[in-house]
Amino acid sequence: MGLTRQEVEHIALLCRLGLSEEDLERMREQMSHILENFQVLQEVDTTGVPPTAHSLALRDVCRDDEIRPSLPQESVLLNAPDAEEGQFRVKAVFEE
Repeated sequence: MGLTRQEVEHIALLCRLGLSEEDLERMREQMSHILENFQVLQEVDTTGVPPTAHSLALRDVCRDDEIRPSLPQESVLLNAPDAEEGQFRVKAVFEE
């Protein structure tokens, strides 16, 4: 399924893109190629394949439900641009 030049111009207008003549032709070819790839995917038999948001099982890498010691306070504050009384010191963001 190839796109016409007018369709690419319409898409560019919707995206607020100013494309030159050669950009329009290049985008027409590339977008047509992408649509051809989707055409191939539509022919794949997916009967019996449950819908899913991810192809792999997800696991939370931020929390292992395992208690571990945290970093020492001194190590954490080593790279702090400003520290005071064992805490990060930051500039005030609210005016009084």
